[in-house]
Amino acid sequence: MRASTLPFAKSISLVALAWAVPMLTVTAEARDTRGAAAAVPSIDARYADAEKYLGSALGDLIDNADVAPRFVEGGLFYRTGNRLEQHYHLLDLASQQSREITSTAALLAALTAAKGAPVSIDDARIADVDYDPAQGEVRFRAFDGALWSLDAAGKALQVEAADHREMDLASPDGKTKIVARDFNLYAVDIASGREVALTTDGTREQPYGRSIPELSDILREGTEEPAMPVSAQWSPDGRYLLSWRLDTRAVKKLSITQQNPPGSFYPRSFSYVYPLAGAEKLPQATRFVVDVRQALRKGKAQIVPIQMPAESLLYPAPPDMGWLDGKVRALWTERGYGQQAVYLADPQTGAARIVVHEAVKPVVTVTSSMIFPAPELGGELSISERTGWAQLYLVTPDLGPDGGKALTTGAWEVLTVDNVAEDKASLVVTGVGRETSGEGARNPYWRALYRVPIAGGELTELTPEPLDHNAQVSPDGKWIVDQMSSPTTPTRAVLREGATGLIVKELARADDSRLRGTGYTPPEPFKGVAADGTTPIYGMIYRPAHFDPGRSYPVIDNVYTGPTTTDVPATWSDARRVAGNSVAQIGAIVVMIDGTGTSRRGQKFRLPAFQNLGEVGLDDHIALIRQMAAKYPYMDVNRVGVFGGSAGGYDTARFVLRRPDFFKVGVASSGNHDLRLDKTWWPEVSMGYADEATWERNSNMAVAGQLKGHLLLVHGDIDDNVPITESYRLAKALMDAGRDVDLIVMPNATHNVYRPFFWKKLRDYFTQYLLGETPPALGPVQPAKPAVATAAH
Repeated sequence: MRASTLPFAKSISLVALAWAVPMLTVTAEARDTRGAAAAVPSIDARYADAEKYLGSALGDLIDNADVAPRFVEGGLFYRTGNRLEQHYHLLDLASQQSREITSTAALLAALTAAKGAPVSIDDARIADVDYDPAQGEVRFRAFDGALWSLDAAGKALQVEAADHREMDLASPDGKTKIVARDFNLYAVDIASGREVALTTDGTREQPYGRSIPELSDILREGTEEPAMPVSAQWSPDGRYLLSWRLDTRAVKKLSITQQNPPGSFYPRSFSYVYPLAGAEKLPQATRFVVDVRQALRKGKAQIVPIQMPAESLLYPAPPDMGWLDGKVRALWTERGYGQQAVYLADPQTGAARIVVHEAVKPVVTVTSSMIFPAPELGGELSISERTGWAQLYLVTPDLGPDGGKALTTGAWEVLTVDNVAEDKASLVVTGVGRETSGEGARNPYWRALYRVPIAGGELTELTPEPLDHNAQVSPDGKWIVDQMSSPTTPTRAVLREGATGLIVKELARADDSRLRGTGYTPPEPFKGVAADGTTPIYGMIYRPAHFDPGRSYPVIDNVYTGPTTTDVPATWSDARRVAGNSVAQIGAIVVMIDGTGTSRRGQKFRLPAFQNLGEVGLDDHIALIRQMAAKYPYMDVNRVGVFGGSAGGYDTARFVLRRPDFFKVGVASSGNHDLRLDKTWWPEVSMGYADEATWERNSNMAVAGQLKGHLLLVHGDIDDNVPITESYRLAKALMDAGRDVDLIVMPNATHNVYRPFFWKKLRDYFTQYLLGETPPALGPVQPAKPAVATAAH
């Protein structure tokens, strides 16, 4: 899609609402830091570089950025090369010999033969390549996401359609299946076809074994009641069915209108359930068990309720439940994340007891903590912040649900448990922030693997190199694939012994020589202090290709302050994949910053975000940008812009609204501008079950009147993550406050609006309002198609 030739603000009105805003004076040349004119690449050349360093185009210039390891029976399946010329290998772990299984060229040839017409790499969109040594079969996704198989003879066959889903639920022995009909569940004996109703009183608002339809389901099928897979789990012995009942009574619904549905002339509208943080009433889930064998034998079923509280659903997904040693295991989360509990229940009686209980003030931050079963260790493993740091505990019945044995301690964080040893004497965890001082000190965000003795004692670091370790442990714990790197050190993929961490084989080394040959300027990590003047914080600086330190460059902050994660890349590959590589090419310095309130630095570091998402990190970003500019005077702190998507879209608008004298231009995409209108889990994991005054204080609408600069809002009209109403409401608030606003609605776009038109508009916006230049001219006008005769009336 191409933009019009009108001035930028006016061109927006062709796709959505916009107010015209005055253009800055266009400059034909840049000025260096001494005031003299300096030759700069043309804006057309800079836009061409922006395209060259965006997405797959940039990735195609890098080799071995990610070997995508997969442990298969007796071996390791991995890849080398890049998207255009990938080679897939099988390493025999016993002999340490490898052989090539297939390649991009072979897959394209097979797809071409299957389709009967040439298939290019861009047509194929190959992904998720896997291998089964026993069958000699390669499986992969292609085209629209359909599953394909490649046999040993090199013949490709489509196995499943992209939208394939099994609606019925077959029993472990394949003799019985559960089907859903009219909001109830039925057990069907496959041999005879005889069926028994397991439930009888299901309704649209209270169905059995049916999850909340997501917007994508509704749009795909064109109905508010799309077909849904049975939401239930068989017990391993095939006797019991564990399921749940949804209750959406009194839950307020959202509505959406798709103005341009493919294949239809007319718009279509739907109402749907989407649990929202600001909702007084959320959908409820109650769990139950049915003895299916008994039901088939007697011709009648008996529902056994699990005796635990109903659970508020914080996202349109089934509640967490499953089977463990013949018992029902269910994780229950209180709304507002005040507490979590794991229940074990008897499937015959429904009697349940709490085996793990987690309650951390002010909230249980589930993006930094988790509870999962460890039957081999006699209990549950819990990553908990009870000491202020995410550490690992073994919770067993003798210690009680609120107790637990600390397996790790200290001022660092455990991220994941990667393996439990077969002898049950140790386990392997991934952690961050443990080696931040002394010899071998490293960045606190770099991951490392540790072997943790269950009986207690010192941890053994399995990845001692002072780099980030993106590692994967084999299911038997004997091997580790480690892709180690830093933003300035290319990725080295190696195979390690699982017991010692000893490197036994190098698999690949990343190579960006072709990228650097284009004039690409690699990113630079930057360490400074937060606005408090003492807390260390980290950032990244992206400069344009053919960077000239004699010029003056505006600064653009690529922001995401969301406390559920971090934003600044810690790996070599990630540092080259972010959008800042592309955006900087227009002639700006792009920065990324993790201020206080973000994750992986302990609870104290993150707590400034609690009920304060509208302010957290704001002044930290300003402080670090000023520190960067003090070191690099070519960074012009009088010309600072900001962009981000999703929660970063919220941040972008907030930065421009709350610090308008510093952040003067912003492009906010898919932003959750009022947290009450977002899915419940994301805001409440940082806000708790807040009162209306707190929600209002954190709403961008509440500060709309503070806008001084230029703000562009972009949203997809069928966003299935953050409803488009968020951007509409902020646009109205800005209008009501007498402020200016530009708004683009992307037709048929979901939460991911990153299409060519979006990037063109983002570049144009910063070029016009931050660089003070004119965006490139558009191509020639295309002749109109011949008019189509209409039927006579």
